[in-house]
Amino acid sequence: MPEYNATMKIYLEPTAIIDSDHPDILSYAEEVAKDAKGPVQKAIRLYYAVRDGIWYDPYYPFYKPEHYRASNVLKAGRGYCVCKASLLCALGRACAIPSRVGFATVRNHLASRELIEYIGTDLFVYHGYTEFYLEGKWVKATPAFNAELCKKHHVKPLDFNGREDSLFQPFNLERKQFMEYVEYYGTYADIPVDEIVAAWEKVYGTQRVRNWIEMFEKSKGRSLRQFHKEEVWKGP
Repeated sequence: MPEYNATMKIYLEPTAIIDSDHPDILSYAEEVAKDAKGPVQKAIRLYYAVRDGIWYDPYYPFYKPEHYRASNVLKAGRGYCVCKASLLCALGRACAIPSRVGFATVRNHLASRELIEYIGTDLFVYHGYTEFYLEGKWVKATPAFNAELCKKHHVKPLDFNGREDSLFQPFNLERKQFMEYVEYYGTYADIPVDEIVAAWEKVYGTQRVRNWIEMFEKSKGRSLRQFHKEEVWKGP
């Protein structure tokens, strides 16, 4: 294992949310990466395991640390982009790869009409991705959308080769605008839950976010809808 300085070591350590020392995380990381040769190949295998093994669910709870806890996301088998980024980050750390989470606002997200109406805009605030430190540099990995979902929305599944940033494509397979990165918020060693919720309240409206929380409390934390069954949104 390479030697890292104190600044880098924080990206190898578990947190209460990115619980890379949890037995389930350690076991899953070992299972996925057991035959991989070197950190790059390990990171690639972890990426595809999270991209396609954890279902993208934008109606997953979002307002408590436990909603992003990597071991909980692994157990649930679903989560929205930040949940999946948290899990991928934890798996990277479990494999001794420095890993952190990054955030950006994106426009024209892979969405349904129901989802756009639900949040009230096509602007998605604090979209989450993972960064791995590989071969002397940080590389972005975006495991949000599983391959089946991409096929339905006519978008090529996002690949990751461990050496180049894996970011959303600006156009789908029909050459229609798909995704635009509007603003980057930087990178973190842990999931800034309060910061995410505050940003959502600012953009989506405090009352709307509080209504979502109330609905989740009544549903006992279950997903509110089935995104994979909703019709593809084709814009206004």
